[in-house]
Amino acid sequence: MDIEYKSSATIHLDDLCEQIEQNTKVDTADYDMFNIKRGLRNSDGTGVMAGLTSVCNVEGYYIDDGETVPREGRLRFRGINMKYVVEGCEAENRFGYEEIVWLLIFGSLPTKEQLEGFTKLLSDNRELPDDFIEDMIMKAPSPDIMNKMARSVLALYSYDSNPDETTLRNVLRQCLQILAKMPEIMGNAYQVKRRTYYKQTMSISPTVPGHTTAQSILDAIRPGYADDEAKLLDTCLMVHAEHGGGNNSTFATRVLTSSGTDTYSAIAAGIGALKGPRHGGANIKVTEMTRLMREEITDVYNDGQIADYLAKIVRKEAGDGSGLIYGMGHAVYTLSDPRAVILKSRAKQFCTGTEYEEDFLLLDAIERLTPEVFRAIKGSGKAMCANVDLYSGLVYRVLQIPEDLFTPIFTVARMAGWSAHRMEELLTGNRIIRPAYKSVAKPGKYIPIEERK
Repeated sequence: MDIEYKSSATIHLDDLCEQIEQNTKVDTADYDMFNIKRGLRNSDGTGVMAGLTSVCNVEGYYIDDGETVPREGRLRFRGINMKYVVEGCEAENRFGYEEIVWLLIFGSLPTKEQLEGFTKLLSDNRELPDDFIEDMIMKAPSPDIMNKMARSVLALYSYDSNPDETTLRNVLRQCLQILAKMPEIMGNAYQVKRRTYYKQTMSISPTVPGHTTAQSILDAIRPGYADDEAKLLDTCLMVHAEHGGGNNSTFATRVLTSSGTDTYSAIAAGIGALKGPRHGGANIKVTEMTRLMREEITDVYNDGQIADYLAKIVRKEAGDGSGLIYGMGHAVYTLSDPRAVILKSRAKQFCTGTEYEEDFLLLDAIERLTPEVFRAIKGSGKAMCANVDLYSGLVYRVLQIPEDLFTPIFTVARMAGWSAHRMEELLTGNRIIRPAYKSVAKPGKYIPIEERK
């Protein structure tokens, strides 16, 4: 594609890209020379310490005499093991995401009365403003739901009578209202995409009073679901609700918050970050990867076939050419990701004896064999475990949730963590986040325009 002007001059994008590469690309050796921690990551892969938080703790290893020692992963929300909250809600056969939201934002487990009132509060704020669906979603369909969600969150700014005030009371109100509306934004954006891009029937359903977040999501995309299906989705929301201050989307939210900007801008930044395939979008990449594998692997019970294909992926001879086995490995977790452990258990329960059983067996094989493949090809003995993305996509498929919504559902869930971290940054940060960059540009001089070549 070229950019054409009214004059006879034509600028070719390929030429411009070549010029950008020549003048912009930094030699990776310079990062080592100046001891730059790319991606704010230490040489051992751990994150650079950038702040303090009481919201969440992600544990995947411990330090013993200066050595990193792998351990089973734990995820604590406000000091409480996330696993026990999920198991407690499931044991009592009730929805738990709203309880997680309360815990993350307010710092303690809610009483029965508090939880009932809070669930009603979110339900009462679910509905979108008048004409919002028509004006903000239907009139500008998006091929990607994540972009539409970000645009819609930014658009809510215009419907807020006090959008810029950053007092705790006002930000709490805004966060809860956005959190409540996320399922409706997502569901309606998907319905509009169905009509516009797939030429299928669009169904805009009214909100159902009293329904939980998980129920509201299913209300918008596939009415007629069973109670155990809604509770399975609720479990997905619980494990995706929060993952520390350093993950890409939460850090983005905190960076924007530190500038003093409004809630809508900060949350939209989180959505934009989560969309990336190296972050929330990885669950779709897992689905794409396994789809390609099924085309070449004739027997999901044959570890040899699977290992051979995984080796091709690592050598960049198969898959998307990135050399990445999506769904495997994590920046913090070493022996296990507690979120993946929970979702694997639920996936096995719902897949056994169904058309999805072979898909589950393939993912299980990927989890077992990937560390061996990396050791054989890369010579790496680093502990590697499945991450939450390996099994989440399969769970969504079991729930008949379209692939378009895999990452958006992650977004709906993560609003809880973003909200808690935004308020924590406002209360305790008190400085704009501004890391330094070392300039490696060579000195130059100004040349009059007539003398330039």
